[in-house]
Amino acid sequence: MSQDLSDFSYHTPITPELFAEQMAVKEKLYDFNALRPSDHESQAALLNDLLGSHNGAHIVAPFYCDMGKNIHFKLGGFLNAGVKILDMAPVTFGERVLIGPNVVISTASHPLTLAERVLPVAPANPIAIGDNVWIGAGAVILDGVTIGDRAVIGAGSVVTKDIPADVLAVGNPCKVIRTIEQPPLPSDEALDEMWRPVIEMFGEM
Repeated sequence: MSQDLSDFSYHTPITPELFAEQMAVKEKLYDFNALRPSDHESQAALLNDLLGSHNGAHIVAPFYCDMGKNIHFKLGGFLNAGVKILDMAPVTFGERVLIGPNVVISTASHPLTLAERVLPVAPANPIAIGDNVWIGAGAVILDGVTIGDRAVIGAGSVVTKDIPADVLAVGNPCKVIRTIEQPPLPSDEALDEMWRPVIEMFGEM
């Protein structure tokens, strides 16, 4: 979480062109959020157009973002209903992340001093979320944060600092409470077989 304008690595000028670009994003979001839940083909097409990198992530409407183009999924992932991403700087998701409902991911913030806050600039810092991270419902991820692979963020947490891999972290401010000892995973073949009925069901819709 940054305090001064110099703490931010992205400084986007607030101009009529920025508002026009964001309005175009809002129009696409309106279309996405109005789609029938079973229209997976149209959902995927809109997300491919809206996001910087979609790569098969499943996003449940309603979904909101600032720019769209700064959001990048490495592979798959699931975002539940009501997720809001303020992507004035890049937001990168690793493989197969799970994001609970009403999570806020905000690269944007403001300086503490009014003299800097009144300037026509939108400051932001990137956010990076690692592979197989699970973020519980209603959590808030603030600018500049990196969350390590396989970490779990408790529901309602406010994440202001980096979280390492393989830990459970909760609270406001979010703090690590214990390490997660990861048991061996099922084989890729076994997982494919477990998930095959669901994957085939979506393919038939």
